[in-house]
Amino acid sequence: MKKPASFLAAAVFAVFSLPLAAQDAPDASTVLARVGDTEITLGHAVALRAALPDQFAAVPAETLFPALVEQLIEQEMLYQHYNESLNQRERIMLENETRNFVANAALMAAAEAATGEENLQLAYDAFVAEFGQGEPTTEYNAAHILVRTEEEIQTVVAELESGRDFAEVAREFSLDGSSAAGGDLDWFGEGVMIEPFEQAVMALEPGEVSAPVETRFGWHVILLKETRVASVPTMEMVRGDLEAEIQREASRALIARLREGADIDNRSDAVDPAVLGRSDLLDE
Repeated sequence: MKKPASFLAAAVFAVFSLPLAAQDAPDASTVLARVGDTEITLGHAVALRAALPDQFAAVPAETLFPALVEQLIEQEMLYQHYNESLNQRERIMLENETRNFVANAALMAAAEAATGEENLQLAYDAFVAEFGQGEPTTEYNAAHILVRTEEEIQTVVAELESGRDFAEVAREFSLDGSSAAGGDLDWFGEGVMIEPFEQAVMALEPGEVSAPVETRFGWHVILLKETRVASVPTMEMVRGDLEAEIQREASRALIARLREGADIDNRSDAVDPAVLGRSDLLDE
């Protein structure tokens, strides 16, 4: 069953008039409207606004605000009208959506709670210690020229052999986005580039230009500018990766802890997996 189109798409450009009781400091509990005994609050409107697609960002607040309130009023009326009439398929889908929303909220809360500066520093210290125990690795500063065909790369090679500057030839011939910078790829480590390209780079000495190299992107010639031993990245360089790992670990830990204390009776082994395709079961 397809989800119904958003109410807002049809209503957002119509301006509705809804009086709001004057308050010095409105908050999430500020009542904007009532439908029967149910209150629609400023919090509901703010949350709905936050969930809108980016295309609504340019809609003026004086237009968007009453339209959002009207949407919430209409949704509440329809909810009260139809909630008790939901069929089995609809109730099951609602249960899944509610379960998914709450589960994601739980994981996000655990992840956010774990990502403090203290935990981040501990993770960085462990990263530095592990980095220091590994074998020294080499980083490469290289540039390249990329063309589509073998014939074109031979033209590039001829231009370079005639004594033209590599960066100048890259700006003229290369299809890569780096062409504007003379083909410069900046520094990179092992495992970053695709294998044929990386092998060619590792075989060069600083200042050397490779023979033509074919990859799935086309034909390259590569200039190795210089190499260096990789140093420990700063905290800011790896902050995003460390935070992501901390959050993943916090999520895994929460699930493991809940599983240990949960009373779970999984009987799915007794059911033929083929029944997953039986969407008609929802209509029984």
